[in-house]
Amino acid sequence: MGIGFGSLLLLCLSHSVLRVSADAISGCNLYTGNWVVDQSYPLYDSNSCPFIRPEFDCIKYGRTDKLYLKYKWKPSGCEIPRFDGVDLLKKWTGKKVMFVGDSLSLNQYESLLCMIHEAVPNARTSSTRTDVLTIVRFEDYNVSLMYYLSHYLVDIVSAPMGRILKLNSIQAGHTWLNADVLIFNTWHWWSRTGSAQPWDYIQDGQQFFKDMDRTAAFTIGLQTWAKWVDSSVPLTTKLYYQGVSPIHYHGQDWGASTTRTCIGETQPVNTSSYPAGPVPQEAIVKNILSSMSKPIYLLDVTFLSQLRKDGHPSKYSGAKFDNDCTHWCLAGVPDTWNQLLYASILQGK
Repeated sequence: MGIGFGSLLLLCLSHSVLRVSADAISGCNLYTGNWVVDQSYPLYDSNSCPFIRPEFDCIKYGRTDKLYLKYKWKPSGCEIPRFDGVDLLKKWTGKKVMFVGDSLSLNQYESLLCMIHEAVPNARTSSTRTDVLTIVRFEDYNVSLMYYLSHYLVDIVSAPMGRILKLNSIQAGHTWLNADVLIFNTWHWWSRTGSAQPWDYIQDGQQFFKDMDRTAAFTIGLQTWAKWVDSSVPLTTKLYYQGVSPIHYHGQDWGASTTRTCIGETQPVNTSSYPAGPVPQEAIVKNILSSMSKPIYLLDVTFLSQLRKDGHPSKYSGAKFDNDCTHWCLAGVPDTWNQLLYASILQGK
């Protein structure tokens, strides 16, 4: 049966829109701009997404204000293309896409699952989940979206002396090599201390430390990861790094009282620069990425996320945190991260 004129016209228009979108963002800095209200947001209803874990499901766990759902990121020189889940699935047909990192990677991963589910709500899916690996497969497109839990990217091993954070070792990396697209992230667990840290000693080379400067340790660990990527990941693998996701526990960071946290915040910071300035680890990430021989794209989401003091679960988390100003509600800020991921793909990154 031949394709009808109306269907052909719609098909041509859809290709035209994608071409115009790609041209419109060519050369545009997607990461400078401001948040604006858009009544067509959010991009999906959290109640209809089967993939959101309790810690991100703010509406289910009592959040009643909804303005945080209506903000769209507007770059200074262009518009972000509207996310097209069907187009993304087609681009990724036959591929395995893996997020590797801590719970901020999980936050972005589940956001992407919801955005794609909104586009193909009746698609056949299958899923598996272990302690470290979650896989959701969209059967009709032969696309697997995966999340691998790795707090540090480098290894933690058990030894007679205790648990050792090995800054120069990535034994788990062989699992990641199965993916066609890799999106990495680490930072938040590096600053944990005391009973909250999952290690007893840090090993750097032949030296063992009971503790060391955490940013210095992070730098060494990320350099190990970068060398591993350059030496081990095939050139055909698409590589992304999810920028540092900011926290909002200290009101003075955005010009408010020192006693303020993200609890009760309902609007973004309305400034062209964040009062507390850049997250120091941002510069480390950028410096290490720039030294790599393999092409890797930075999802530079730190600044735009700093402005979103209103986007956290705070007390509305099913994980029973007293006040979570680290993770993000879904729907919410990570949806923009994924729009920017999609935009980078349209740009040919």
